[in-house]
Amino acid sequence: MNILNTQIYRIVVPKFIRKKIVAKVLRANVLDYYANLSEPISEEIEKVLGYIRNRKVAMFPYYFQDQYIEDAVEVFDDKELGLRYVMLNGKRLYFKKRWSKKRIRLSFNELMKEQDLQSPHCYETDRFKVEKGDVFVDIGAAEGNFALCVVEKASRIILFESNKEWLEPLKATFNPWKEKVTIVNKFAGDVSDAKSVTLDDYFAAGEKVSFLKIDVEGAESRLLSGCKRILQEQKPLKVAICTYHKEGDEKELNEILLQNGFETSHSDGFMLLYTDRKLKAPYFRRGLIRAIKH
Repeated sequence: MNILNTQIYRIVVPKFIRKKIVAKVLRANVLDYYANLSEPISEEIEKVLGYIRNRKVAMFPYYFQDQYIEDAVEVFDDKELGLRYVMLNGKRLYFKKRWSKKRIRLSFNELMKEQDLQSPHCYETDRFKVEKGDVFVDIGAAEGNFALCVVEKASRIILFESNKEWLEPLKATFNPWKEKVTIVNKFAGDVSDAKSVTLDDYFAAGEKVSFLKIDVEGAESRLLSGCKRILQEQKPLKVAICTYHKEGDEKELNEILLQNGFETSHSDGFMLLYTDRKLKAPYFRRGLIRAIKH
């Protein structure tokens, strides 16, 4: 019996200690798996293993993240709105009202790591990015940090975020650009109802869409099922879609995009989703696919 999955273990052992134990067990399992692997290990995987041998497990198992220091993040109070924010490229990025300054520092620090040019989760490259005049659609916007980075280039921005707690901070963040930013408090997926909407239903036939950024916590394939018309008809179109939430997503999502005439490539490096209790060998997953149709 696995003691880590028993009810008594979850009740008796505090959560922060459980996390440390799970991380240590995962680290040992990863290193043991690759140490006993009969096949040759790629340079990409060896680079990640080199990090894990010297450090604890991390979502982005690379040394580039050392430059990001949580305590260096400055959090400001907007007393008029009753919200807290940080400065991102000279713009205010607001956070959930109930979040403490410590929580915001931690979250923003992770966002900065996520979009570092060396990160496997970075949406843009020199050749793949939001261009001037694009209609940018952010599905799974959360804080809206990526949209905020491209807000001045895009001609129009549509943010899909199903979590109601993000509505107030998103409205505050994008208030200076409210004429061209629309916030949709629905889950974007494969059905349209009171709480959900498909992209094909939301956007009228022929309506311009230039760039889709998709990060919907493992529901990416459902979202693509709900935007078949857009994938087939829109040209040019760029899609940055996360592939790390579920094992097999990279292959499945890539096949869907290829079938719809896209050229695809994956981000460099790997992520280690140590928060996934179902995570199993080979453990590492690509962060995202960048797809383009000219």
